[in-house]
Amino acid sequence: MRKNKSYSIILATILSLISNGCIEEIDIKTITFERVLVIEAIITNELKYQEITLSKTFDFEESGAAPETNATVTIVNDAQDSYNFSELIPGKYISTQEFQALPNTEYQLIIKTVDGKSYNSKPTKLTQVTTIDDVYAERTVDSFNNDGMAIYVDSYDATGNSKYYRYEYEETYKIIAPYWSPSDFVILSYSIPFSYSLQPKKTEQLTCYNTILSNKIVLKETNDLVEDRVTKFRVRFVPQTNPILSRRYSILVKQYVQSIDAFTYYKTLNKLSQSDNLFTQNQPGFFTGNISSVGDSNEKVLGLFEVSSVSSKRIFFNYNDFYNDEPLPPYFVECTFGDPFHKSFEGDTFLPPLYQLIDERKVKYYRPNPNYPNPQNEVEGKYLVVPIECGDCTVLGSNIKPDFWED
Repeated sequence: MRKNKSYSIILATILSLISNGCIEEIDIKTITFERVLVIEAIITNELKYQEITLSKTFDFEESGAAPETNATVTIVNDAQDSYNFSELIPGKYISTQEFQALPNTEYQLIIKTVDGKSYNSKPTKLTQVTTIDDVYAERTVDSFNNDGMAIYVDSYDATGNSKYYRYEYEETYKIIAPYWSPSDFVILSYSIPFSYSLQPKKTEQLTCYNTILSNKIVLKETNDLVEDRVTKFRVRFVPQTNPILSRRYSILVKQYVQSIDAFTYYKTLNKLSQSDNLFTQNQPGFFTGNISSVGDSNEKVLGLFEVSSVSSKRIFFNYNDFYNDEPLPPYFVECTFGDPFHKSFEGDTFLPPLYQLIDERKVKYYRPNPNYPNPQNEVEGKYLVVPIECGDCTVLGSNIKPDFWED
């Protein structure tokens, strides 16, 4: 969903700007806005439940895209096979059966919205099937001389028919809470006198995993090369200071072979989404994909129906594979110790500092305060605590190891 939201933001911003033609100065709060259907539709040669997302563009005062709900979504092929989609969550439609795009077959997307409007895509065929040869990581520096890890991909199509590639990736990384303790605060009484105790933790909070999706458009073409070969193409650079590298890191790279129309669409979208183009240069007219309104040629529609072959490959590596005996990157948050006052006064109508921090899930117990009691500081607390993220990894990820994970 995060990726879809980023895509919708790009489309909404572009539409708001190009609706005004040539612009020199922009008052973001007063941009002329036009509500337009946004269609994110790609089916692949993977046998799976295919997914299509429908939403409406939104202006800058809104928090996000409004889902297009209760639509009828269908894909048909030239053999008159029909694949229906049902709405899993608002705006997200999943095929009611698993299917895969097949070579030499035309597919067409058909949408009918709840207000009676209809939209069709142009018939589209599956692109050349080309697999990733290799995905690998190397320690290097970027154009700003920042040390980090580059993720490269190699691919080759002996037929020379692929030529246009788009890449996505999913990053998964291990999190280890640096100030974990086997004990935890448990509130015993929410009424005066407030009370709590230390008890063994009942859930895993030391080791977690988190997955994030790419939200950038990464394109590569080989049309001007002698061979249809992708060699050491960088799809991702992770600075050494990024905490996702701290322990064990994995990346799943997906390679989509695109038609020239799909590649041109994404290339245009990527160009318009760059800040220097979006806010300082003259905008072209409205750019379209391969989906149009049935019966209203003037209605604007944003999005693309894409039928692409996809190949994927996953790699793992540890931080010390490339940074042996070097300091770990900074943690996700600053982990500072605290010794908040833990006592309560009879008749006190306010929560004691530590009690309140526990109740609001802001801290985790780390260890006893070695300086307690302190005659020089009577309000110094009995326990040392840390921000909750430093003692409980579930705030930053899941304590369930992914099925694909390899230690």
